[in-house]
Amino acid sequence: MLGTGIRLAIDLLIPHEHGQFPLSTLLVNVAGSLLLGVAVSTLWGRVPVWARAGLGAGVLGAFTTFSAIMLSLVELGASRDWMLAAAYLAASLVLGLGAAALGLQLGRSRGADDWVDE
Repeated sequence: MLGTGIRLAIDLLIPHEHGQFPLSTLLVNVAGSLLLGVAVSTLWGRVPVWARAGLGAGVLGAFTTFSAIMLSLVELGASRDWMLAAAYLAASLVLGLGAAALGLQLGRSRGADDWVDE
């Protein structure tokens, strides 16, 4: 509920019309990727499995959703703006993966990369 509420607030702050570039969705997914990378590299070795599931799949999973990316792509496709749809998909993949890698690096640079095998 927390992640979904935050995502909704950002969508309301940065609205877009049907067929426009979904900047709010892109920003949410990139920010969520960064936060998940930081969480994995700083918390995962220190918190129980249930807390990882609650934060990762729960809060951050509700904040960033694959379905939001797909819905935006379908809307852009329905508007027949294939170049904008392709740019949005590419930006989502490149920026999301880059943000996750940066989050992992930021967490590790703080000396918090002690992993727990389970």
